[in-house]
Amino acid sequence: MKIDPYLFFEGNCEQAIEFYEQALAAKVEFMMRYAESPEPLPEGMVPPGAEQKVMHASLHIGGALVMMSDDLNSSGGGFKGFSLSLDCPDADAAREAFAALADGGHVVMPLGKTFWAPLFGMVTDRFGVSWQVGVSDDAA
Repeated sequence: MKIDPYLFFEGNCEQAIEFYEQALAAKVEFMMRYAESPEPLPEGMVPPGAEQKVMHASLHIGGALVMMSDDLNSSGGGFKGFSLSLDCPDADAAREAFAALADGGHVVMPLGKTFWAPLFGMVTDRFGVSWQVGVSDDAA
């Protein structure tokens, strides 16, 4: 058994995908728009003009699978109560990923040495996704 995160964006999933491709070298495994559904969607599920929004996408970020889509019936709640943890192979990779995620986002805790890791920091990216970026002790 494994757990893969599934993120629901509020109409800007495609922009998030492009951002993660640049910031984290994410690789898109699959992407389907609502208009490409192989079966008719329930009446009223897709608001007029939203047919080209992302129905489902799968990305590989490092060794992890992250799935995402545009939540067309969102209550506007955003991302709360979780954080994605990015374990980098070395300090340079952590600094690069942290800076990329922080671009247009908000640094919650700057990268620095902690009692549990040689380098660790927290950032919320421009899409509201919380990240914990670090280097494991064994990678130092």
